[in-house]
Amino acid sequence: MGLSKWALRAGTGAKTESVSKSTGDTWKKVITAQPNKNGYATEATFETKDFKLHNLEQGPATTVTVTKEDAVKYYGKMYAIRRMETAAGNLYKEKIIRGFCHLYSGQEACAVGMHAAMRPEDSCITAYRCHGWTYLMGVPISGVLAELTGRQSGSARGKGGSMHMYARNFYGGNGIVGAQVPLGVGIAFAAKYNETKGVCIAAYGDGAANQGQLFEVYNMAKLWKAPCIFVCENNGYGMGTSAERASANVNYYTRGDTVPGIWVDGMDVLAVREATRFAIEHCNSGKGPILLETATYRYSGHSMSDPGTSYRSRDEIAEVRQTRDPITSMREKIITNQLATTEELKEVESKIRGEVEAATKLAKADKEIPVEELCADIYCKPDNTTAIRNVMPHLELEHRRLGKAVNL
Repeated sequence: MGLSKWALRAGTGAKTESVSKSTGDTWKKVITAQPNKNGYATEATFETKDFKLHNLEQGPATTVTVTKEDAVKYYGKMYAIRRMETAAGNLYKEKIIRGFCHLYSGQEACAVGMHAAMRPEDSCITAYRCHGWTYLMGVPISGVLAELTGRQSGSARGKGGSMHMYARNFYGGNGIVGAQVPLGVGIAFAAKYNETKGVCIAAYGDGAANQGQLFEVYNMAKLWKAPCIFVCENNGYGMGTSAERASANVNYYTRGDTVPGIWVDGMDVLAVREATRFAIEHCNSGKGPILLETATYRYSGHSMSDPGTSYRSRDEIAEVRQTRDPITSMREKIITNQLATTEELKEVESKIRGEVEAATKLAKADKEIPVEELCADIYCKPDNTTAIRNVMPHLELEHRRLGKAVNL
């Protein structure tokens, strides 16, 4: 296990110069708290890669401190998303999950880092690669997988599927490319109007970055000073087209015109956390919106129907896994800097594997909702109509109200 550059071991004062060979990181450990009774550090401070700035005189601090508790928590959440997505991929291959299924494997540091900085009053809306966000925002792994398989214990009782999962302050994954971004500005404007002090994260991919509606709402959000954090999760490919082939300007953090922007290493959960904290502070200070570009990578294809190897090589994917993987990198930081032992992390991993296995069994065994519930709870307040719109000719379906449409 390689040491970080200028790694200062907790409680020893020994200084070693070395660069991690397994992850290629250039993070540095600067300070640690006094070791606890077991001789392990209670916190550590690192230096992240430099942030790139647009229309900002000052950006987030590159010196990042993390406690042992938070470091292990972030690692566990990233590991859980990876295992959950692997399970979802297997369920799709078994034809138990039908329709579309877009996996987040490789991008875990983006969602986990942003969520780590969010407060209870903050909101998020994202695109179709939303399973990880759904889990982070409060839906258990069992609720995510059951929704994917269309079972009644799913987050939307199996009626939504991969692109329609919701939680408190989470407005789902949206299947129309880029359409969630205007909605995010609306959520942010509502927070401003209602004086909740909340901000809204509106996330989209590099493949959606050229949508005209994005530029329209950059402008509107800036005029209204809406507390919206636009987040371009740049994983390098929009479906099967590389960013360089799709965009004349691949510096997505600069493309909000007068909206300030920050480029951040999206494979570093701590860097994403700090950038998001800075962005929340920016919005709360009354300065209006800000744009983050998280440079990341997806290991799977665009969706499960895309093998993901016709427009990029297997060697490229393997190299990213070996040199930039967010989970491996975080694990090495924790162990090398004595924030936790290998045994402690194995215990975390074992617990998560058990949870995913149990959730997978439930997703296979649970029942679907009865036919009569299919037409229930489609409208929130169906005061003016009892018939469901836009159904087949000569087929009238009556709306019913049974209760909660979302399992929360």
